[in-house]
Amino acid sequence: MGLELGKRTIKRFADGEIHVHLEESVRGCDIFLVQPTCPPANENLMELFVMIDACRRAHAKTITAVIPYFGYARADRKTLGRESIAAKLVANLITEAGANRVLACDLHSGQSMGYFDIPVDHVYGQPVILDYLASKMISADDLVVVSPDVGGVARARAFAKKLSDAPLAIVDKRRQGHNVSEVMNLIGDVKGKIAIMVDDMIDTAGTITNGAALLRQEGAKAVYACCTHGVFSPPAIERLSGGLFEEVIVTNTIPVKHSFKQLTILSVANLLGETIWRVYDDSSVSSIFR
Repeated sequence: MGLELGKRTIKRFADGEIHVHLEESVRGCDIFLVQPTCPPANENLMELFVMIDACRRAHAKTITAVIPYFGYARADRKTLGRESIAAKLVANLITEAGANRVLACDLHSGQSMGYFDIPVDHVYGQPVILDYLASKMISADDLVVVSPDVGGVARARAFAKKLSDAPLAIVDKRRQGHNVSEVMNLIGDVKGKIAIMVDDMIDTAGTITNGAALLRQEGAKAVYACCTHGVFSPPAIERLSGGLFEEVIVTNTIPVKHSFKQLTILSVANLLGETIWRVYDDSSVSSIFR
């Protein structure tokens, strides 16, 4: 964006409590706080809350929380009795801290926007990944877009439409527990095709590697994994670098600490920068993704 970062000091007291001090006046300013709530999620969330509160008490005109990766987004509904909807709780806490708007990238489910009582601008990492795939000059006749689970079909369909209207395949699985999945069967034809697996995030990589193994069994000649958020909780790196994937493509909404040969990291800096300018100028954000 051609701007300098605002000056602030963030410290930890001996007991771990967070102290924030703004080193310049923000009175009457439009503030954009950029903070992915990636691991350690609780630390980063609390840091965001305290920073929002500091800006509010310093009489900022507006405060926009720019959250490239929204933690707790997977806890967006009750699947069991006596279970928390933590995504709604975090949305409430951001609002109560004093944010006027949220700018988030690829929420786990679109319904999460409704958990906020303040405006939400939802941006997508797809254009960045699509531009990169276009540069690889893969023939449209060789492509098939694959959703690694039934819940991601809408996302994969939208991706396939923009990728030369490629055909769609779906991996049908049944989840046995958190971060544990079992692949059942494949809906669609991938034989002799280059399969592009699309998801919003890769956490432990169990879902996407089981899916890739099935695609290889069904005759796919190459498998690419594409996602916006590379969470990469152990043992994700070992699974992804095991030879099933031609390439694993992620964006930098989360800082990636460990690299491997197949990994490609794309920057969302221009995407978020353009969105911030448009929010500041009261211009259309949705037109970026047409």
